[in-house]
Amino acid sequence: MYGIVIYLAIEQLPVTVASIFLMTYNSRVNIALIGLGRMGKIHLSHLLNGIPGAAIAAVSDTVYPEDNFRSEFGGFLFSNNPEAVINNPGVAAVVICTPTSSHAELVEKSIEAGKHIFCEKPLDLSLEVTRELLRKAEVADVKLMLGFNRRFDPDFLQARQSAAAGRIGNLQIIKITNRDPAIPPVEFIKNSGGMFMDFSIHDFDMARYIMNKKVVEVFAKGLVFMDKAVGEAGDIDTALITLTFEDGTYAVIDNSRKAVYGYDQRLEIFGDGGMIQVDNTLYNRNSVFDAEGIHQALPLNSFTERYTSSYRKEMELFVEAVRNNTSLPVSSEDIIMATTIAYAAQKSMKEKRPVSI
Repeated sequence: MYGIVIYLAIEQLPVTVASIFLMTYNSRVNIALIGLGRMGKIHLSHLLNGIPGAAIAAVSDTVYPEDNFRSEFGGFLFSNNPEAVINNPGVAAVVICTPTSSHAELVEKSIEAGKHIFCEKPLDLSLEVTRELLRKAEVADVKLMLGFNRRFDPDFLQARQSAAAGRIGNLQIIKITNRDPAIPPVEFIKNSGGMFMDFSIHDFDMARYIMNKKVVEVFAKGLVFMDKAVGEAGDIDTALITLTFEDGTYAVIDNSRKAVYGYDQRLEIFGDGGMIQVDNTLYNRNSVFDAEGIHQALPLNSFTERYTSSYRKEMELFVEAVRNNTSLPVSSEDIIMATTIAYAAQKSMKEKRPVSI
């Protein structure tokens, strides 16, 4: 009886008011997801399988066949037009997982529609555009979070907490290894924004996050070592970057687009009172000792396996911030600084010199 009365009352309200009422009444954030590539399907899977306080309201992909989508994922709203789901009055937040070149336009349209935004990195390849989008989001009172998921990996998070608690004294050097198991398709590389913006930007954010210090100088070197097609696409596949923090301490980052043994994700923090290490996550923890040596399983072979829990956690925290109107776990300053460091790394490599921030 009460449910019917409430429904009939809502039917008499303007569409936007009714939608807001329903979202509040259901105590959940209705989300539109845009882009059904690898990252889009990861986030969609998590949202369909119980992110607390969240529900998928709509999905859009410009090329995904609607019939295929409905047979795979169900019957809720789907459109090949992103604006149709952004402007849907039943949507409170948008998750953007499209190619980098489309991020800025979709973020701006979402801000104009008053929708909170989770966007995969980078926000844009232009630092000026990035700043302007963040400014517009602030003015519109729209929450805008970038997908720096590695902050929420349980092992990296524990390392940060131990370092912050003083377990190894004063921090001197952080060393980050980030190597993919295979070079991505050339078409992806052409549209990615380059290794520093697409790949190393995670490490720039992690270095700042764990050391909790400002970066004042960047020195980067890079080359094409694995595949000449990467160079023909205007990018590099191997890099070494040194970051200098405000107190003279360092981060050393090594990156590769290809490690034949799997997805290589390691971290070491060195201080005057000790060291913290985070090693690779292996397919199993068995070690076989025999006359020929010591044998272990390989590391996990993709980011989708390695960071499953952190992708879920970042989305949970985004939804929680939207529901409770609290601060996001990735700030505007974090977004600006990671992008700035990526620009400085590109400039440093090109000019063969350290670049001040």
